[in-house]
Amino acid sequence: MSSTAAEVLRLLRVRGETLAVAESLTGGLVAAEITAVPGASKAFRGSVTAYATELKHQLLGVDATLLAERGAVDPQVAAQMAVGVRKALGADWGIATTGVAGPEPQDGQPVGTVFVAIEGPSEASPYAAGGGKVIPLRLNGDRAEIRMESVRSVLVLLLKELAGEQTGNERAQDTEQNGGF
Repeated sequence: MSSTAAEVLRLLRVRGETLAVAESLTGGLVAAEITAVPGASKAFRGSVTAYATELKHQLLGVDATLLAERGAVDPQVAAQMAVGVRKALGADWGIATTGVAGPEPQDGQPVGTVFVAIEGPSEASPYAAGGGKVIPLRLNGDRAEIRMESVRSVLVLLLKELAGEQTGNERAQDTEQNGGF
């Protein structure tokens, strides 16, 4: 999986952009995957692990009414976490994970219910307000498998967004930097 994190960081560096991470069910695993890549500090700003529901409001600015009405496992919560961490840490991109890894259901949601979100520069994603995207996942497996698949999924989502947004000029610059022609 570190190849996905390495590619995300490479594309962020090519673009001159930065990343921040907000995590709940993954408990720091996304940040660990990113910081395992040498040179991550050139694009990675940091992370907030808001495991407790009230911290999602206090640290990331997630709407308290939304949390009270729907709980922490909700697509809007994931979106607001991504927005909040991007703002709090001063990054170009924010990504977030929230969900139920088990062993018990949470907030009326079954084990394996996960939402991953990205929030980026609004011009990067004109189809969504604020440049964000949320993907619902229904994952199978044990707690560890659900958490690791959540890490993989949010990094792949960001990678697809970054790769899809590169212009021809950025691709040419990257090829030149990597010894291509």
